[in-house]
Amino acid sequence: MNCWTRTFVTLACGWIAAVAGAQASGAELGAREIMVKNFFVSKVSALKADTTMLLVNESGQKRERKNTTVVKLQPNGVDSMFLVRFTAPADIKGTGFVQIEHSEGDDDLWIYLPALKKSRRLVANNKKDSFVGSDFSYGDISLPKVDLYHHVLVRSEKVGGVDCYVIESTPANGTVRANNGYSRKLSWVRSDNFFEQKVEYYDVGGRLLKTQQVDRIQKVDPEKGRWFAQHREMINHQTGHRTVIEGENLDTHPVAGDEIFSTRYIERE
Repeated sequence: MNCWTRTFVTLACGWIAAVAGAQASGAELGAREIMVKNFFVSKVSALKADTTMLLVNESGQKRERKNTTVVKLQPNGVDSMFLVRFTAPADIKGTGFVQIEHSEGDDDLWIYLPALKKSRRLVANNKKDSFVGSDFSYGDISLPKVDLYHHVLVRSEKVGGVDCYVIESTPANGTVRANNGYSRKLSWVRSDNFFEQKVEYYDVGGRLLKTQQVDRIQKVDPEKGRWFAQHREMINHQTGHRTVIEGENLDTHPVAGDEIFSTRYIERE
């Protein structure tokens, strides 16, 4: 059994244990259990949304971008596939991004830039890079594997009137730290549904880099207890720049074959 297989088995077992723990009356969850539940609560079977990305600089100047986002859960129930295709404005129209998660190894990430007429594969170290000029990095687009970080329950407090667990997460090793560009993260995880309400990101020097605020959380799969955030705002405290992502027209039963999560598909114009 290789290390990634062990990680996958550990994660799956942790999820089962977390569910069992939540069902036990009065049971207290540990930090890792909370983050396992946070990881799975957004694992929707399938979803399609029209998304608006608003980029706001320090002077208040705004740029708006439109895209369509499609998400599909793979048969193992852990890994997701993501497709993002920009439709406006003209200078970014046709740009595409595909991510295929792998519990047993590095994720596949591809970006297509129409000006280059070809897709470029991103490596793990690119996860700290800006996602198409926004304040979200490629690594911020989806939640990282739980065991890539060590987790500690710091305290409990309210955010926006919602009770939250405050979890400090530090990279499990230097490679994770280098790839993602964070020395630690603080996550405010809701105690009612385990979705993240707020996340603070600290740079490799330990300084506060970014804060993500999450709102308009919608239950999109009541049977499995899965949720989707229709509003996310990422503020870069070091540049004064911020990015707001708004999702609308949610379709939880899209007809999406696996073939759309490919370079061949995103290269179509």
